[in-house]
Amino acid sequence: MIEWSSQGQAHTAQWRSESGASAPRRVIAADDTLPADTAYRMACEGTGLLWTGDFQNARMLLQALMRRADRKPRKVAAKAAQKAAAATPAEAFHLHRQAQAQRARVLSSVLIVLEGDYTIALRRAPDLRQACTEAWGPASGNRVVASLRELLGLVGAHEWRKKGVEIPALGAPPGNRIHPHYGVFSPVRGEYVDLVAQAPLPSKALAFDVGVGTGVLSAVLARRGVQRVVATDQDARALACARENLQRLGLAGRVELQQQDLFPEGKAPLVVCNPPWLPARASSPIERAVYDEGSGMLRGFLAGLAAHLEPGGEGWLILSDLAEHLQLRTREQLLEWIEQGGLKVLGRQDVKPRHGKSADASDALHAARAAEVTSLWRLGLA
Repeated sequence: MIEWSSQGQAHTAQWRSESGASAPRRVIAADDTLPADTAYRMACEGTGLLWTGDFQNARMLLQALMRRADRKPRKVAAKAAQKAAAATPAEAFHLHRQAQAQRARVLSSVLIVLEGDYTIALRRAPDLRQACTEAWGPASGNRVVASLRELLGLVGAHEWRKKGVEIPALGAPPGNRIHPHYGVFSPVRGEYVDLVAQAPLPSKALAFDVGVGTGVLSAVLARRGVQRVVATDQDARALACARENLQRLGLAGRVELQQQDLFPEGKAPLVVCNPPWLPARASSPIERAVYDEGSGMLRGFLAGLAAHLEPGGEGWLILSDLAEHLQLRTREQLLEWIEQGGLKVLGRQDVKPRHGKSADASDALHAARAAEVTSLWRLGLA
């Protein structure tokens, strides 16, 4: 529970954090009179600023905190640059993650109260009821407190869900859009989708899609003529998202969705998996599509694939080599896991990522991102 006092009255509400962050130990009521410099100092000290003023001014304060978080004193910036220059790629990655986490903690200090029906009782507050319901489910009737930063993330996810992402591999518009749900990774990195759309199919009878996410790869396989796809995921949000997308695309009758850890029962001539590509701990549900602590999903897929492949079948592993450039995993280690799984490499198709960070020289991980290659590994029984 969050506790605070305002105008001499004590208030409480449930704390809500999608990332699982702890509630601030100290919370004060804040309004339009709070100077940004004071707010930034308090946020750095771990104080939660529960907003009681104009909602749009809270957004302006958050922007001011962002500018201060990104504007480091010259000596601090020089020291950080010196430390980063001397670091190994793995050390640079962990320093980058630490800096991101610290920034997120500071920017999450501006707090908003949502009433029992997800309304916000502040001046000029938008109606976020639909966005909150999509992300969190029906309102419970209890007041909750969430960070403004997280609420704005809900709004962004709601807009992406309405607009959708155009996937050229699914054909011509308008029937080629995937609509990601909150907490489900959006298929904005189209290079891995293109690899699945172009690789020669070993069979069109049946395919397994391990880790269905938005359903984009299942949809691509079905559009390519695969008669039946069995797709799995552990995340209920992902399954709901995939179900909605497949229905919208008219492919629901061709794709069976199952809540499973990795594989469905049985064997298939084609098993596809696009696991998270960086072996690190995720700090929120959306990050689980990128970070896979200990390479757990990757290793589980490679260890179990042989038992689910028909003779002559293929397992398609779609994987970025960014972890290798960051020295978080080696190519030799990946090849060893493939061999230990009773598998052999039949072939590989590579593509360079097209996302903006690969060309952003100011990015802390630019050298690794510039060298990154995404591959579709065609694996068969050894």
